[in-house]
Amino acid sequence: MSTDLLAPLARLISTAEAIEELRDLFAAEEPLDDIAARVAKTALAAIPNADAVSITALSWPDTRTAASTHECALELDHHQYASGRGPCLEATWRRTPVRAAIGEDLQRWPEFVEAARRMGIRASLSVPLLVGTLDEKQELLGSLNIYSKTASAFDPFDAQLMRLYTAAAGQAISNAGRWQDSRETVTQLEKALLSRSDIDMAKGALIALHGCDPGEAFARLVEESQRRNIKVRDLAVEMLDRLQATA
Repeated sequence: MSTDLLAPLARLISTAEAIEELRDLFAAEEPLDDIAARVAKTALAAIPNADAVSITALSWPDTRTAASTHECALELDHHQYASGRGPCLEATWRRTPVRAAIGEDLQRWPEFVEAARRMGIRASLSVPLLVGTLDEKQELLGSLNIYSKTASAFDPFDAQLMRLYTAAAGQAISNAGRWQDSRETVTQLEKALLSRSDIDMAKGALIALHGCDPGEAFARLVEESQRRNIKVRDLAVEMLDRLQATA
């Protein structure tokens, strides 16, 4: 085989292996940021000349970095969020890979370029994280950002390979986001049920102590919670604790 084909083939194999590693994440029941950290770490090992990788997550109204493999990636992301411009943001807006050449893009992204120079970063590649939906539209999750100290890093072939990688990565992150949302919903429901149970028991105690009806018992709890500026549920728990201590 021609040596001209060996290097691209090796990069393709490396990307395929990285995508294969992501398969374990599709059904993983882990928080979004934990999955994002594994996606970033896998990408770092897959692409040549990558020195740091981060995951930008779009969560309206804020944009944040869900994971990074190095402090410099996190700091470069933050410079872009603060200035409102930079390759990671442009990749999400345009929904296409964006390569930054630090020596050539000063006027385009001055804040990002100056910060990158201070850290020794010479090139970056940001690729949007997109996932297909039931209506055949693509949901934008954020971007995968790769930073390098090598000025010649990341050619168009790398960009296309990372598009393949982010198709799988986006699915893993999307699944993690849905799992995390469902867990938070369950937790909120559990808290609501516990809160209601505590309040109902406190109402029952007031009815037994004062011979009042349920409406009056609840009104007493609300009045006292407002007077003391605490939540009704916290007041109910405090009251039940006192009753238990004196029983």
